[in-house]
Amino acid sequence: MKRFVQGTDRTQSILLPEQLEDYVSEDNPVRVIDVFVDSLDLGSLGFGGAKPAQTGRPSYHPSVLLKIYIYGYLNRVQSSRRLEREAQRNIEVMWLTSRPTPDFKTIADFRKNNGPAISKVCRQFVLMCRNLDLFANADIAIDGSKFKAVNNRDKNFTDRKLQARIEQLEANIARYLEELDRADRQPELVPEARVSHLKEKIASIKKQIEGFNEINKQLQQTPDKQISLTDPDARSMATSGRGTGMVGYNVQTAVDTRNHLIVSHEVTNVGHDRTQLASMAAQAQNAIGKQDLTVVADRGYFSGAEILACEKLGVTPLVPKPLTSGNRAQGLFDKTDFIYLAQSDEYQCPAGQRAIWRFTTIEHGLRWHKYWSSACPACPIKAQCTTGTNRRIARWEHEDVLERMQRRLNVWPNPAAYAGRPSSIRLARSRRGWGQLIS
Repeated sequence: MKRFVQGTDRTQSILLPEQLEDYVSEDNPVRVIDVFVDSLDLGSLGFGGAKPAQTGRPSYHPSVLLKIYIYGYLNRVQSSRRLEREAQRNIEVMWLTSRPTPDFKTIADFRKNNGPAISKVCRQFVLMCRNLDLFANADIAIDGSKFKAVNNRDKNFTDRKLQARIEQLEANIARYLEELDRADRQPELVPEARVSHLKEKIASIKKQIEGFNEINKQLQQTPDKQISLTDPDARSMATSGRGTGMVGYNVQTAVDTRNHLIVSHEVTNVGHDRTQLASMAAQAQNAIGKQDLTVVADRGYFSGAEILACEKLGVTPLVPKPLTSGNRAQGLFDKTDFIYLAQSDEYQCPAGQRAIWRFTTIEHGLRWHKYWSSACPACPIKAQCTTGTNRRIARWEHEDVLERMQRRLNVWPNPAAYAGRPSSIRLARSRRGWGQLIS
């Protein structure tokens, strides 16, 4: 074994430190957990067992179990059985808890029975970060993640899925009836046992169709026309893969881009992010106690109404506009090629003509102004602009809000921060301890 790093003889006597304190360095994160938990009044936060009972077997103090719980999430050890093993062999956990070794059932019951109290602990942690000015100069990045529910796809129904299932069952019945007709015409070709089996199958399928019809009645009474049987709150959601989807939840997360701490979160069953920006910004404001926030999000959050709501909250949103212009894809001018002239309330087109206001309409609850120029039919570059008689331009009544945001994006002095937004989210999630504790 020469020329290799050599180990120590297993029979060699060695002198180990006599105290657990010597095994834990001064900058070890478990010291933060220890100080933080010991500073809490667990009784006032709602933890059961904070005051010992006068009779019966002594219980573990909730601070011991809370430290194990926090340590597990900080180190991505969420299983109660694995936490039990860590308490028996992990020197950091031994130091943190002073060597009690609760079993997995005790750890699991603590987590199950103290959910509201643990949420209050999370709020106390955010308040501590506020007092330490960790959020003083931070921007907020918002993103959503899809989390799979207990409910599988076969237990989730929409109008389309339900009708497809019923049509499939009806096609099966038709096939079985056709086979029964053949048995009547030529009984020697179809055994009696097969006939009996077909009749049972038809009766079973008819019962399934009756059940689906009953589900359809309930489906029509739901606001989003969707039902999940196992996990009623879960909803079918599209994922990034084409043609794929899952039944689950959309978890919104707000992270400060400076220290990568999750400051707020919300679990929703809405399959998209377009309506989440303002509510998450408001939650971030309340969490860190700061009103003039800059909130960064990706294109999936772009919504005029949400961006307007953010400005009313005093939040500065930075959300790029989705690249969905059909005209640009066809090689035609898109809306960005038309210059809005605020003083005269009209647009200047690429040909230098003026598109004036024509009328105002309400579409999807929003007020839109419509503009076009009378010079369109004779315009020499009309083929580059529109295939219709006139090129119509729609302007939302609060379009100036979106224009101001675009100007901020164009001159924002720290574009790298936007590029780093996803990494901030991922880093905060990887530190599941403090971030996941806010759930």
